[in-house]
Amino acid sequence: MDAQEFVDTISSENKTALSRLGSSKALYALTGGEMDEGPILAGAADRAHYAFETVDGWEGDVFETTADTAREHYETIVDEHGDHEPGERPAMFETLAEQDETAARLGGLVGWTLVAKKTFEQLTGFFVGQADPQTSQVFRDLGGDIEELRQAALDALAEDGDWDAAETAASAVVQAAYEDYFETLEALGVNPKPVC
Repeated sequence: MDAQEFVDTISSENKTALSRLGSSKALYALTGGEMDEGPILAGAADRAHYAFETVDGWEGDVFETTADTAREHYETIVDEHGDHEPGERPAMFETLAEQDETAARLGGLVGWTLVAKKTFEQLTGFFVGQADPQTSQVFRDLGGDIEELRQAALDALAEDGDWDAAETAASAVVQAAYEDYFETLEALGVNPKPVC
């Protein structure tokens, strides 16, 4: 397997989950149904905070770069939002934190980047719709960073070679994010299934 085959495999295995995580309902789930600028920025800040917290301290250049980037993302989003107190840690970061082997951690990062890219696309679209080109560009740029982190993780995986462990972890992270999304929407009385 190579890097592109790996991404294609994870995307195919989790096609429904990633499709729905890339829908407009994903922001509704992110904020618990509060589709206003403040809660949306707070939800985005939570994601960046827990990405940093989860990976911080893992040994390896890719993990250090990921932690630094996530911290920078958090600071950037908080600059847009103002004061922020992190909420509950999202399930996908609980799953990522459970990975203790290098290949599984790298795979978990790839899974996280696939979800994060979808989130940043929705955030960009939201602020375009709010006629706020400055903030939409911020999230467009952050999405570009996520793609770079994914490529770095894939390059490291190509050297590690344990694609099976990475695949299991990547899918687990995506599915944890999807289950969180699904359960949140159901609790809000919203049908999670149709893609918007």
